[in-house]
Amino acid sequence: MIRLQGPPSPYDPTYHLFTRFDKIREICAKERPDILEIHSPYLAAAGALRARRSDYGARTFQWHSDSIDTYLGVLRAGIARDEAARGRAAVARTAAGLLPSAAWRAGSAPFWALSRAIAARCDATLVASRTQADKLEAHGMARVVRRPFGIDHDTFAPEARTDEARARLRGLAGASEGATLLVAVGRLAIEKQLAFVIDAVGRAARGRDLALVVLGDGPERARLEARAATQPSGRFGFAGFVNGRQELAALLASADGLVHGCPWETFGLSIAEAMSAGLPVVVPDEGGASEMHDPASGETYAALDLAAFVAAILRLRARFDDGERAAMSAAARARAAELPTVVGAFEAQVDIYRMILSHSRR
Repeated sequence: MIRLQGPPSPYDPTYHLFTRFDKIREICAKERPDILEIHSPYLAAAGALRARRSDYGARTFQWHSDSIDTYLGVLRAGIARDEAARGRAAVARTAAGLLPSAAWRAGSAPFWALSRAIAARCDATLVASRTQADKLEAHGMARVVRRPFGIDHDTFAPEARTDEARARLRGLAGASEGATLLVAVGRLAIEKQLAFVIDAVGRAARGRDLALVVLGDGPERARLEARAATQPSGRFGFAGFVNGRQELAALLASADGLVHGCPWETFGLSIAEAMSAGLPVVVPDEGGASEMHDPASGETYAALDLAAFVAAILRLRARFDDGERAAMSAAARARAAELPTVVGAFEAQVDIYRMILSHSRR
């Protein structure tokens, strides 16, 4: 592990920025890695692309954040919410549409050009979901390789459920013994659309005993807590960052369902782990998270459509009332079992790298 000093990110100071490109080049020359991975299309890419070709075996572009469509999508979603609040439903639906208009395409064009330029100088671009692989190829990205992430099936299992973890969830939300306990998992950043999740649960809870516990931390936490406090219905709690997979697995397995609002996931690791723990999920019909959807184990809804999200939550609750909870849990577990283990995913990536290196040395 080699650390380089860098300034904190303005939005989230837990992230730091690469600025010493000279140091990156020096480290590559000294270590001479077989594989040089680029994990960001911004400063990390600028530093890695300065490494001499003779100082590494192959270079890859790891596409695990759809930053281009995400932030344009956040802007669209914000406009849609504003228009919906003004009662202009038609305009809201147009703004929220995930198929970008000419203006959105024009705004994203320079960013996609930058990404294509990075990919062109790499031996492969790795992505975890079929949705993202198709998108990258449609935008002309070179040498796209899909490799799903792996999950810890043994840790994230229904057997992780405990009375103590369920009591903790109830306590965080101030929920009753008989409440339906929903969870949302992720970094509390604007792109995760957790304000959208809170609004949906708040509406779904009208006249119903529903509670939501948000697992995670980030720069939006204070704003999200304030938003939850204004909801006329529902109980809300914030667990903060959960430090440990066993603890996270216990909280997931001890809840009743997971609700997710972000339609720009490149994979949806938290959804996969929740399903492995036997948790039914409600996910949007766009993005990597949608690929995990199985009608037997959960519900889906039109991405960024608040009314559709609320209806999906209510369908989930109705299925619980109809006695489907155990069958849904088993279906969720079975769907997650189709994914590789963490070790299996790592070994698959190493195999990809061996292949790339064998071709690059010919």
